[in-house]
Amino acid sequence: MNKFWIVLSHTYMTRFKTKSFLITNIIALLVIVGLANITSIIEMFDSEENREVAVLDETGEIFSPLKESVENTASDVTLKQYGGTADEAKEAVEEEDYEAFLSISYDGQNLPQASYYANQIASSELSNTLEQQLQQIKVAMATNNAGIDQSQLEEIYQPVAFEAVALQESAKTEEELSEARGLVYIILFLLYISVITYGNMIAMDIANEKTSRVMEILISSASPVSQMFAKILGIALLGLTQVGLFIVVGYIVLQQKQSEMTGGVFDYFGLSGVTASTFIYAIVFFVLGYLLYATLAAMLGSLVSRIEDVQQLMMPMIFLVMIAFFIAMFGLNVPESSFVTVTSYIPFFTPMLMFLRVGMLDIPTWEVALSIVIMLASIGLLAALGARVYRGGVLMYGKASSLKDFKKALQLSKKS
Repeated sequence: MNKFWIVLSHTYMTRFKTKSFLITNIIALLVIVGLANITSIIEMFDSEENREVAVLDETGEIFSPLKESVENTASDVTLKQYGGTADEAKEAVEEEDYEAFLSISYDGQNLPQASYYANQIASSELSNTLEQQLQQIKVAMATNNAGIDQSQLEEIYQPVAFEAVALQESAKTEEELSEARGLVYIILFLLYISVITYGNMIAMDIANEKTSRVMEILISSASPVSQMFAKILGIALLGLTQVGLFIVVGYIVLQQKQSEMTGGVFDYFGLSGVTASTFIYAIVFFVLGYLLYATLAAMLGSLVSRIEDVQQLMMPMIFLVMIAFFIAMFGLNVPESSFVTVTSYIPFFTPMLMFLRVGMLDIPTWEVALSIVIMLASIGLLAALGARVYRGGVLMYGKASSLKDFKKALQLSKKS
């Protein structure tokens, strides 16, 4: 057991002290803080002078209502009625006296039409604002000409009252589904990124030790199973350290910005109403998913002796993770689909898909228990096979180009 902890601590500390790990964490923490303060950052860069738009109103009627609606919508935009000609207004824009020039006239049906001039039209934010407000004025004028009362028009375009009600008492409400969907999104992305990132770390670590010829000493002093799981858990602790750091910093920042983070996406990802059991299932399936893929990554990493070959042999595992992720994205809209139900019992897909079903649906406890048992059995079988492959694989040197090296590794494990 002492050798197990030595390998575990060595794996953890070696990775923890690397410059790439420290720099990546610093950048990630800065991104978290930056995202929490994104509104303030945008306002800081957008704190320019008021944008003035010259308006040549040939109708004599549109300017006043347009000025009122635009300035109520965009506080940094000011419309000024231009008294000169269109050519003079264009020259004023070129000399940057105005941000833009808007020419308004009537079309053949006596409705407003406009032309927008600016030095650069790559940014469409200002032109879109002017177009939208002018469109509202046109609609009001057209309905008035047709004899339609404005209040009747508003009533016609008012959204229909539509409420979705689940008949089963245990079924989740629409609000609960939205909150559960937010947590499912977070866990799916975390599991997807963690499996690929830390799985590669495990495989690279083993390949690196084989490159330095340290593996012969390690394999002779510690059992393959002990060494393999020491590396898996060492990288797992590294991941927990990293994720824990992100969560702590993110929580502190969110607490400070809690009053600002309301509405829109923040309501969509609200986690206040999610049940404790959903969080427990999230942790369980996250850990089981990591152990399953990490065991597979350690086994694959033992087959290569050059760091350059790691990515090639890891591709099958990455494809499995990607397939599970894409099915989960599809299942977010139809979690009760038979396809999602069946694939949720496939061990490599279970962590994402079964958690998706647990979060979005009210499924029997025995189904969840069955999926966990299947995963535990799969991890056990993969660990037993992985230990044999690992024992022989770590003694294999040379280029590993395909999965046919499994057979060679198993044969070497019988001799070692």
